[in-house]
Amino acid sequence: MTVPQRIIHSDPDILGGTPVFIGTRVPVKTLLDYLEAGDRLDEFLDHFPTVSREQAVAALELAKGMLATHAHTP
Repeated sequence: MTVPQRIIHSDPDILGGTPVFIGTRVPVKTLLDYLEAGDRLDEFLDHFPTVSREQAVAALELAKGMLATHAHTP
């Protein structure tokens, strides 16, 4: 079994503890805001070149997994 790579980091010294992509100062919320506004992933990546496609996809997969885990069935 492989250990999942950490992709999100929260540090009080970086943007007051806002969760950011590791190795960047780009908040994960920014990716979600772009997608919510109807922007494509490629547009986000063009605007934030310090975030890799792999990091962005991994964050979305993490969010998807968390939603599935916490979903309540009727």
